[in-house]
Amino acid sequence: MAERKPNIRLELLFRESGWTQRQFAQAVNRLGTERGTPLKYREPSVHQWLKGYMPKEGVRPLILEALARRLLRPVTYSEAGFPPPSADQRREESSMVEGLLDLGRQDMDPSRRRILGAGLFSVAVTIPGWQDVVDRMEAFTENPHQRIGHAEVEAVSAMTDRLSDLDDEFGGRHTRPMAAAFLVNTVVPYLRASSSEGTKKSLLSASAFLCYAIGWMAVDETSHGLAQQYYVKALELAGGGTDHLAYCHVLRGMSVQAAGLGHGVAAVRLADAAAAVTPDSSPRMRAFIAGQQAHAYALAGEKHNALTSLRVAERAVNQAESPLGNFGGFSSATLAYATAEVRHALGDTEGSIESLHDHFRLRDSTDSQRSKLRFTSMIAERSLQVGHLEAACAAWNSVLDEYPAMHSGRVDQQVARIPRLLGPHRSNAAARYTAERSRALLTR
Repeated sequence: MAERKPNIRLELLFRESGWTQRQFAQAVNRLGTERGTPLKYREPSVHQWLKGYMPKEGVRPLILEALARRLLRPVTYSEAGFPPPSADQRREESSMVEGLLDLGRQDMDPSRRRILGAGLFSVAVTIPGWQDVVDRMEAFTENPHQRIGHAEVEAVSAMTDRLSDLDDEFGGRHTRPMAAAFLVNTVVPYLRASSSEGTKKSLLSASAFLCYAIGWMAVDETSHGLAQQYYVKALELAGGGTDHLAYCHVLRGMSVQAAGLGHGVAAVRLADAAAAVTPDSSPRMRAFIAGQQAHAYALAGEKHNALTSLRVAERAVNQAESPLGNFGGFSSATLAYATAEVRHALGDTEGSIESLHDHFRLRDSTDSQRSKLRFTSMIAERSLQVGHLEAACAAWNSVLDEYPAMHSGRVDQQVARIPRLLGPHRSNAAARYTAERSRALLTR
């Protein structure tokens, strides 16, 4: 029997990480929990991996992701001494359209959402570059019995706007299955229909924004791996339609997602990539990108770059004359929120609360109900951090007043934290009332 050879490649990565074997195992276990498949690895398992025992196929991506997050760079199967993933695991798609169809069909049925949402967010996800996706007018198998024109493209854009409005108002839990059904039953057949080249490109662009919107809904439901799949499809569609604006918008959205999960370095990479390909030099677009760069830089600890980007965003907002829209809008209220996130990431909790209050003073009808609840919850949590218990309870109770109508995973998470955060303050009547009220609503 051949002697098992140590995995020298994995050993080198392990040494580079600076981890102990226990820390390595804990990092993999955390990712298992994040994926929805809790694990209980300990030091002996890591020791075996380093000695050449091959981890289970389903665990290998978690090991690579753990190392990527630690080393702040992608780590490949080959680099870790692992064989390439199997065909089933790669889930390779035969074409852009077939990939969309498969993704949408899985997402249409709410009963499958827990399984589908268990995909892992990856800081090292492969982002197709503009030159890699531009003009990807694949040889679709066209349906000779259906021809589309400008009206169908307008219908896709209008429906995307409507679905986005519903998502903003009520959350992604009920909206995403509708959006996925529209993608599968209407948009994919349109993509396969015959049309002029101009119509096809316009349709690809409109479809990119729809995929982005569904990805955003998945983020709202904390299905972050699924959201990344939709975002990558949106990048491919934007390239097929040679739509720089859509491509840039999706990259920025991916940076927002990474920032929301606390991955500052990944957020910077994505925000900078969006800035590098931005075709529109209008003030509002500059603000749209620079505001996100500021938040990402702050999370990554790059204070100078964060404050510089924030000043760029502020100047651009003051110069902006273009109207706001569902996609690419950045207002004075948005700037105040970005400022709050920068200040919070840089350790200025009091300042971040002040900026969030500025945001609410500047809000208008274009701002969503979901963001109202999310940002008010932020005020509550940060007020509690600086010792303002009564203010925190008042903010939380205003959230609880409107919470029953919201179906958002992110808002659910914020409400679920209330009893734990108020636990040390049980002797306070307002704290007890707020905690009990939140528990009652969580069981609705």
